[in-house]
Parts: sequence; structure tokens; C-alpha cells
Amino acid sequence: MASSQEARVIGTESARTTYNSDGLTDSYIPREPARPEASHSSLPPKKETSGRRESPIVPRASLDKLSRSNTSNSSSSRSSHDDDRLALDSEKRREPLTPARTQQSNKSTRSRRSSFPFGFVAGLGEEAFSHEEAVEFQRIRTIRSAERGEKIDENLVEWNGSDDPGNPMNWPTWKKWMITIVLALMTFVITFASSVFSTATMVTAKKFGVSTEVMVLGTSLFVLGFAFGPVIWGPLSELYGRKIPLFVGFFIFVIFQIPVAVATNVQTIMVCRFFGGFFGSAPLGIVGGTLADFWGPVDRGIAASIFAGSVFIGPVAGPIAGGFITMSHLGWRWTEYLTAILGFSFWVFGFALVPESYAPVLLQQRARRIRFATKNWAVHAKADEAELDISSLMHKYLLRPFAMLVFEPILLLITLYMALIYGILYLFFLAYPIAFQESRGWNGGVGALPFLGITVGVIAGCLIIAHTTKTRFARKLQETGRVVPEERLIPMIIGGFLMPAGMFWFAWTSSPHISWVPQVLAGIPIGAGILMIFLQGLNYIIDVYLMHANSAIAGNTFVRSFVAAGFPLFATAMYHTLGVDWATSLLGFLTAALFPVPILFYIFGERIRKLSKYSPTA
Repeated sequence: MASSQEARVIGTESARTTYNSDGLTDSYIPREPARPEASHSSLPPKKETSGRRESPIVPRASLDKLSRSNTSNSSSSRSSHDDDRLALDSEKRREPLTPARTQQSNKSTRSRRSSFPFGFVAGLGEEAFSHEEAVEFQRIRTIRSAERGEKIDENLVEWNGSDDPGNPMNWPTWKKWMITIVLALMTFVITFASSVFSTATMVTAKKFGVSTEVMVLGTSLFVLGFAFGPVIWGPLSELYGRKIPLFVGFFIFVIFQIPVAVATNVQTIMVCRFFGGFFGSAPLGIVGGTLADFWGPVDRGIAASIFAGSVFIGPVAGPIAGGFITMSHLGWRWTEYLTAILGFSFWVFGFALVPESYAPVLLQQRARRIRFATKNWAVHAKADEAELDISSLMHKYLLRPFAMLVFEPILLLITLYMALIYGILYLFFLAYPIAFQESRGWNGGVGALPFLGITVGVIAGCLIIAHTTKTRFARKLQETGRVVPEERLIPMIIGGFLMPAGMFWFAWTSSPHISWVPQVLAGIPIGAGILMIFLQGLNYIIDVYLMHANSAIAGNTFVRSFVAAGFPLFATAMYHTLGVDWATSLLGFLTAALFPVPILFYIFGERIRKLSKYSPTA
């Protein structure tokens, strides 16, 4: 018996080493074979190894290896223990259900997500629990809670400690960055699609016999879809997790590119462009929450800068690619074919690499596997206890966002600032062709290259935010032990200065008699300003409202997308009437007027938050 015990201890170290080298798995079982106990209260204290406390779980593959190596020494002992434990568990399952257990079972069967028809997709790649594994998983959790003196519901599935490898917060860093980059690429395709059609405005207007103002709707309606889409995708991501709504919406977005490419009338183009934006808004509305699922406050700021970079580099890249495609032998229809090809490629790539990351849904999946393994239908996750309440979701995503916009000065002013910046970005897709193609006589392809200046500025803005997040924001977090939302505003203040400076620079170097170089370089401060104002405004809203952030972001997204959809409609008339210099200067004055907003909240933000009924951060 002594040799058997020794074999188990040695095998435990081996299994732990295998776990560290093999990476994560969501299906695991306890390290030591279970012993039959009369009750959990009589369990002996857990042994310490090498002066530190061992984690009670190892991956299934490692334990299989351990079992094979210990067969000769402990086979008979383990068999007797397993038989006793299975007998005890079988006896327990034959006990009559109490009213409390019956109520839990009913709640479990009424789970709002487990009955979703696409639920099987979220389970792809999951390794099912065996009966032994499921029982032991719950037993170890009970032991841990007993050691801490806590009383728990044995049928409630939660994370097995803060180091549970199934928790997205504990995923390895390489995996987090892989997911972040894939999601950023998917977002890039969406925003690329929003602007690439703008280069075909004049060509399609001539082909279908309508004015250019009518064809500008092809861009505006796509962006308008961004305003209404999050109303659907936000609730779905809370009901069914991140992956299903994200990839369903993205796939339908790809499908809607085909009718535009083969359209024979304007109506088809307009309808499909709107629905392309509506379904394409799924990543825009879900990715932010996905990043928060597995990144901490500091690293989330850096990951969010990459995501925001894709949000703004995509629209800037659209006219560059679209300009050369439209003037080539391929024609304007290939702007949509290219979008569809890119979209489908990234959809396949992302579906294979991006897992579910929403913790409540992951716990539901784990509870479902344990239920089927143990035949104990009372096993459930916390999310299974809540009934599907459509009215509360509608209140959260339809009513509360607008109530917050009216009564929350922080949300209102930051949203107006972000809406203006977002609108100017989409207005530039018509202003740049006027400034460089009409005024300077450049062709459609070369005339779109000045957008590279904005691209450089966006990248510079990302680097500035990453630096301030890793230095000032992280230091403040370490000093205070909490997130100080106003620390997000430093880059926003810098961007607020760069934006009007770049606008005036662009305006007064627009004369054809002045070299094109300074006008193109003006795009650098404009791009940096757009990125820093937009991203840090979004981060500030999230940090201020926390559990109400989804409602705040829903209101913010609706307003800024609505404004961005409207700006292109008057861009051509304004620039032809006022000229490039004064039209751009007018926009520069508007951005300068809102420059004090982040300064105001940096100084008085904490006091204003104390007066808010939606902000728990004061």
C-alpha cells in the first residue's frame, strides 16, 4: 500500500509537468483518486507538496498517462475506491428529489440558452465528461469550499478557483493575442466594406442614370445599419454567448455582398448595402465585450487600440483599393466581390480559431456536460437560474440607452464628440476626392493614396495609447488599487488638440498652387486625433458605467452611426459651395469647440460621477 501511495505522489508531479507544457483544456479531472467518504465535513485536510499547495486538477490526457504508469502498483486499490464511490453516487442519485432539487431541475430544463438551435456549434471541440470525472469535479469543488468555510450549492457549477484553466481570464497570453488579432481582421473587413463602395459613386450613378447624391446613399445606408444592428447583437451576445451571434452576423454580411456585385438596379444596391451594414455590425457590437472577457484593465487598453485601429484603417483602406479597382478592367463590381472573398476567408479562419469566451455561457456548457455524465438533472450554472426576460433586455438596449443620453452629461458630451469625429471620417471619403481629384486633377487610384496619411496617423495614435496605458494608467492602477476612469482621458486630450490642428493644416494647404505634400501630411494629426478621441472616449464610458456599459455603448453607437450616415449626404454640396479651405475650416472650428470636453471631465469627472445613478465608480 505504501508503494501505491508513493506512486501516486510521483505521478502527480509528472502530470503537473505535462499540464504546463501541453497548455489548456476545458475538460479535466482531479489529480488524486477519490476516496469514499461518509460526508464532506469529515474529509482530511489536503496535503502540501514541496511546501506549497498543489492544484487539485490536471488535464485528462495527463491523468491517463499517470494511470498507465501506476497500473502495476495501484490498480486493485484504485478499483476498489472507484467501485465504492460509484456505488455511493448511484445511491445518492436514487434519493427522492426534494422540492428544492425539483425546482432547480425545472430551472435547468428551462435554460434560456441550452435550447438554442445553434447551441451545438458552441460545443464544438468540447471534450465530454465521463461520470467519474464529473463526480470528482464537483467533489473537489466541495472540498475547496469546505476548507474555506463556505457553504455552497453542490449542484451549482462555478469556476473551480481563480486558477481554473477553463476561465478565459486564465487563457495563455499567446491565445489571447491570437483571438484579438483575428477579431481585428474581421472588423477590418466590415469597415473596409463600409467605404470601398464610395469610389464607385460616380461610375454607378452614370450607369443607372441617377444623381451622385443618390448613389452616396450606398455608403450612408451601410453606416446606418451600424446604428440599428447593435440593438439585436447586444442582447444575443448576452443570451447565447459571443461566438454564435458574431459568426452568424458576419456570415450573413458576406452573403449580402453578392447581390450588390450583381445588381441590375439601384434599389437592390441600396437595400443590400443597408442589410450588409446591419449584419456587419455584429463584430462592432460584440468584439469590445469579447476583449473584456479575457483581458485585464491594462492589457485590455492595448488590445482595444488594435481593435480600434482596424475600425479606422478599414474605412481608409477601402477608397485606396476601390479607386484602383474601379478604374481598372475589373470594374466597380469587383469592389464587392473582393469584400466577399476577404469576408468569407476571415469567417472560416475566425470560426476555426476563436472560441466562446463569455463566462456565463462557458459555465452553462460545463454544467450541461456534467448533467449528461452524472444523470443529475439538478446540476446547473448560475445563468440557468434566470428566466428569459425579453422586457428587461429591451429596457437595457432600447430604453435605458436613451434615458442615459438625456440624464448623463458624461455620456451625452462624450457621445457628441465621438459622433462628430466619426462623421468627419466618413465625410472625408467624399471630401478627399474633391480636394485631390477635382482640384489637383489626379485620377481615381492615385487620388485615393492621400488616405495613407490618415492611416499613418491612426497607427501613431495606437502607439501613443499603448504607451500611456502601460505607463501612466498602469502606474495609477497600481497606486490606487482601482481603475481611475479619468486617466483614460490624457490621450483623448492630446487627440483633441491634434484633430483641429490637422483640419486647419489640411484646409489652408489645399490650394493647387501649393505642393500636395503638406496637405497629405496633414492627414497624420487628423488620423491620430480620430483614433485617440474615439478609442479613449469608448474606454472612458466603459470604465465609468461598468455594469451599465452595454446600455451606454448602445446609445453611443446609435448616435454616432446615425451622424456618420448623414455627413456624406451634404459633403459634396458643402465642399463645392464653400471650397475645400473653408468647408474643412468649418469642421475644424466644430472640433475645436468640443476640445474642452475631455479636459472638463478630467478635472471634474469624479464629482460628476458621484451625482450619477448609473455610475458605480464614484
